[in-house]
Amino acid sequence: MAALGLAPSLPGAWAAEPVVLRVASFPDLDRGVRAALASFQLRRPGVQVRITALGVTDHHTAMTTALATGANVPDLMAIDVDYIGRLSRSAGLHNLAAAPFMGVAGAADDGGSPAQQRLAAYALVAAQPRPGVQAALPVDIGPGALFYRADLLQRVGVSEAQLTRSWADFIEAGRRLRQQTGAYLVAHAADLADIGIRSGLSAGEGVYFDGQGRPLVETPRFARAFERARAARQAGIDGRMRAWSNEWTQALRSGRVAAQMMGSWLAGHLKNWIAPGAAGLWRAAQLPEGAFAAWGGSYYAIPKAARQPALAWELLQLLALEKAQQVAAFQALDAFPALLDAQADPVMDEPLPYLGGQPARQLWRTAAGRIAPTASDRYDPIAGLVVQAELMKVLDQGKGVPAALADARRTLERRVRRR
Repeated sequence: MAALGLAPSLPGAWAAEPVVLRVASFPDLDRGVRAALASFQLRRPGVQVRITALGVTDHHTAMTTALATGANVPDLMAIDVDYIGRLSRSAGLHNLAAAPFMGVAGAADDGGSPAQQRLAAYALVAAQPRPGVQAALPVDIGPGALFYRADLLQRVGVSEAQLTRSWADFIEAGRRLRQQTGAYLVAHAADLADIGIRSGLSAGEGVYFDGQGRPLVETPRFARAFERARAARQAGIDGRMRAWSNEWTQALRSGRVAAQMMGSWLAGHLKNWIAPGAAGLWRAAQLPEGAFAAWGGSYYAIPKAARQPALAWELLQLLALEKAQQVAAFQALDAFPALLDAQADPVMDEPLPYLGGQPARQLWRTAAGRIAPTASDRYDPIAGLVVQAELMKVLDQGKGVPAALADARRTLERRVRRR
């Protein structure tokens, strides 16, 4: 690990109190830290690591308050990708691209390349609020994938190639499935819009805002996404079920919904608790029509008010930049590694029994390499809510797409006030 100009406060033989490294995280990301503790404590046996894990929303509310007030600030702070656009702009976080972190000569791999070049580019960029600033490092990513019930599609004569060739073919396959089996192809038509909104972007382009902070919601990308979701709803291929609801879980478990587009980590959820009885029936594929999009991802940052920044950086390097730890976390948590070295590990070529022996991790690695680095914005969460509200008016109330997108733009211009 790289040496730091900040010396950790290690206890001497006379010290009455042990050094404590405080980590704030959320389930199941905290399990990755716990799995790394044995290795970390071999290197730092005099350090106690205290992990606080709150639910995702409560955790980020607490971290926002801590950064604003300077009270109850941890040494190492977890950030979910949905919050990275806002929290990465906090003045209360260290710039990990500068000394004494990655900006020192030792913060490199054995081949001498910068540590940043060893991590998924698109995930790094999301935590760069401005050039030269790296507010957090990614520890896992979520390359998007299409999971589908091979047995149900085989029953109606639809191949994977037919399913993924184009969005029109995807919708037609859903129509056949619904007519012949009664099953829905997707849980909600909004999933098709979500992919269209977040894929096909150029490197450096924002999802909802351009470089000057102007809304992009009336661009052809959003129009196509809305129209695609409307076509799916009109074709009757969606069950109008929201992800993570009890109805959604039961539909995936029973085969009432035959496909789900999400991050690669969904494979672990399907296997472990959503549909363990369907082992061997599910398969994974790339998203339709050559789309590549990210679902989820996790980061760690070091606050400026951290009491143990040097130790926090040592632990962060272990979590993000050590191949063995990244591979172990992947195998235990199905958290796809952000570290490129780990993505090249032979574990990626192993057949997955739950997916019928398919070496699906190869697909996810390919997808991760095809996702464009896009700019995040602190108002992305607000924009996402506004766009979703207008999409629901299109799907449920028959509102026209141009009118919905124009209203989304006006709402964003009213709600987003930039300094």
